[in-house]
Amino acid sequence: MRKNFLLFFSLFICFQMTAQKKRLRDFGIEIGVLPTGKNNTITDVKNVQVGHFTLVKGDSVRTGATAILPHNKDVFQQKIPAAIYIGNGFGKLMGISQVEELGNIETPIILTNTLSVPTAADALIDYTIFIKKNNIRSVNPIVGETNDARLNDIQGRHLQRTHILKAIENASSKKVKEGNVGAGTGTTCFGFKGGIGSASRKLPENLGGYTVGVLVQTNFGGVLQIDGVPIGKELKKYYLRDKLNESPDGSCMIVVATDAPLDTRNLKRLAKRAFLGLGKTGGIASNGSGDYVIAFSTAKDLRVPYQSDSKFENQKVLRNDEMSPLFMAANEATEEAIINSLFAAETITSKIKGKERTIEALPIKKVLKIFKKYNRID
Repeated sequence: MRKNFLLFFSLFICFQMTAQKKRLRDFGIEIGVLPTGKNNTITDVKNVQVGHFTLVKGDSVRTGATAILPHNKDVFQQKIPAAIYIGNGFGKLMGISQVEELGNIETPIILTNTLSVPTAADALIDYTIFIKKNNIRSVNPIVGETNDARLNDIQGRHLQRTHILKAIENASSKKVKEGNVGAGTGTTCFGFKGGIGSASRKLPENLGGYTVGVLVQTNFGGVLQIDGVPIGKELKKYYLRDKLNESPDGSCMIVVATDAPLDTRNLKRLAKRAFLGLGKTGGIASNGSGDYVIAFSTAKDLRVPYQSDSKFENQKVLRNDEMSPLFMAANEATEEAIINSLFAAETITSKIKGKERTIEALPIKKVLKIFKKYNRID
């Protein structure tokens, strides 16, 4: 009887291992040199929460929303320093001008599809006024997007305000779900199935011990590289190889969180380094791609109260000379987050207006063979 129990337990463990999608590091591939946070996701930054709502319906609806909450309080009442960097501006990022002007954000960040941006903004306004009970006349909702029309009936605008609010409600500080979830449900990356990906880096204590976390919504193209290995070239699947390969247009949203005490100026500098991570994966920021980086700091001492009796902000921020390790962390975490989105994504099929389309997942076994060819793994 004991033997039967042990056999059953072993089979159960094997099933659990195969049922869970493996990430890049599960195969012994480690991007960069800095250590990761506990979960290697953006939620390793204390107080950051992420939630998804995934909408898959019939043959043609493949979309969703992802919510990023900088902290678990009312963000409108306790605004946080933030900055936005534009890699290529073919996009519909809502709320950017006020962030540029004032240097902070006052709502959760929502990622969704292009034509659902107004719906998501409405939901954030509802959330701020009615759920958080703020008696206000103005609110600046932050909504980013990528266009999932390859796999989703985007013109149907199937996402509702209740769906966006559900994504916020689902937010937690646990390990982030990746791949075909939330805003990544219908996305495509390097001609393969893209999605949501995340990663983090933690600096050693002598450099401040700060954490940098990144979340991406990948929907762009170019010539895929993984940790410098030319995967797209080896698979003969990349932009401009032949007319069968799709356009690299589509966009990438990158959200960078850190607990380092950074003001808006240095957060924009941090955001620029995150964009370098996209370049290291082979992305080209094409003409039709909306590539944006939203960076924010969760440092409690830097929160900006909606109302204050003081005319001054007394803030202690990190010096410029201390930024380089954080730049490196953002670069590494962004590169790994993008690759994690590919490793987690699964093949998906949709049928829109009578036209069926399948976007295949990244062929992991072939990728590992290429890594062996280049003597990068055993």
